[in-house]
Amino acid sequence: MKYRVIFMGTPDFAVPALKALLESEEVVAVITQPDRPRGRGQKLRPSPVKEVALMAGCPVLEPERLKDPDLVKTLRDFRPDLVVVAAYGKIVPKEILELPPYGCWNIHASLLPKYRGADPIRWAILNGERETGITIMQMDEGLDTGPILLQKSTPIGEEETGGELYLRLARLGAEALVEALQLHKEGGLHPRPQPEEGVSYAPPIKKEEARLDFSLSAWRVACRIRAFDPRPGAYTFLEGRLFKLFRPKVLDEPPAASPGTVLGVKDARILLACGEGTLAVEEVQIEGKKRLPVREFLKGYRLEPGQRLGF
Repeated sequence: MKYRVIFMGTPDFAVPALKALLESEEVVAVITQPDRPRGRGQKLRPSPVKEVALMAGCPVLEPERLKDPDLVKTLRDFRPDLVVVAAYGKIVPKEILELPPYGCWNIHASLLPKYRGADPIRWAILNGERETGITIMQMDEGLDTGPILLQKSTPIGEEETGGELYLRLARLGAEALVEALQLHKEGGLHPRPQPEEGVSYAPPIKKEEARLDFSLSAWRVACRIRAFDPRPGAYTFLEGRLFKLFRPKVLDEPPAASPGTVLGVKDARILLACGEGTLAVEEVQIEGKKRLPVREFLKGYRLEPGQRLGF
């Protein structure tokens, strides 16, 4: 038996889930955000989800407003059994939540009730979490407050970046969705309320929050660098120019200078003093240039011990 599914999603995080549904269920329509300017030329481009949906021959809807009565009528005419949401980008209104008989399921990239909100992946790394995962949730009108249908956990690698974890969780989300659908068909999926304890939030992260503070411990600075790799890139300033740091490693060495001071270069890594410990970085990007390994960067830029970052 195949369910008639309406899928709602926009970025590449949602693509593995859509592809899994196309293989296992009957996707009767796809809702995604309208084409937005992207890239250097800022040309209108379709979302990753739209591209996949069009290739599969699915009807694609790109509403500006989800509360439009005509949209709700159109969705009702598709006679969906279920709506699946993955990083769509807007709040789903009650009119849609109550439309399908099996409700709306959300693929959320955290182990709820931790990290409710829009940016759970980067916040998990930023806060130094050792574990995260995927929650398949029955949606309600709250902010990621609905009953838990299924969860899958995964460790966060010590050097894993936000971009790397994003891709892994996208794949894990697709796997969890397929498992949840099968359990639902077999009568083995039992919703359970989210625990009242352990609630935390993951609001959207602003670019200025990626600025580095070297008075923190090297471990905390490394978490911030990893969380914002590749976007927007954790940054500081080098002689007045924006300077992004990537691929950090915490060294068990006491800082030999004030925070933000360049201690030298060792094994193709820039060594930096922090409030506690020493940080080594393997890749950097100076304003106006591309991201480079430190060895390549130093061929065109002189960096001396004693220089201070942040100014």
